[in-house]
Amino acid sequence: MASDNFFDRVYEVAKQIPYGKVTSYGAIAKYLGAAGSARMVGWAMNKSGKDPDVPAHRVVNRKGLLTGKHHFKGTNLMQQLLESEGVEVVENQIQNFDQLFWDPVKELQ
Repeated sequence: MASDNFFDRVYEVAKQIPYGKVTSYGAIAKYLGAAGSARMVGWAMNKSGKDPDVPAHRVVNRKGLLTGKHHFKGTNLMQQLLESEGVEVVENQIQNFDQLFWDPVKELQ
């Protein structure tokens, strides 16, 4: 199934997001040559719960919002995971998003 292959490619990118950094669904989609497929990246992150090596908590929307947080067990697990890496989150939004943003297009050449 094509989506499984796409999901695997998404996971390979997500696994490279450095500790304390974040990226967006759209940035991963763009890197994979699937611009406009941010929602598919979101679906992949949602299904990544079976793989503890995929740091899905580091993938947020383009504005730095924790839009995927309801897919994590526990009320604030996504936020807690980010905060444990030194990422400040206020009202479900990453603070200093521009400084913490990791762009796979630039970083994975």
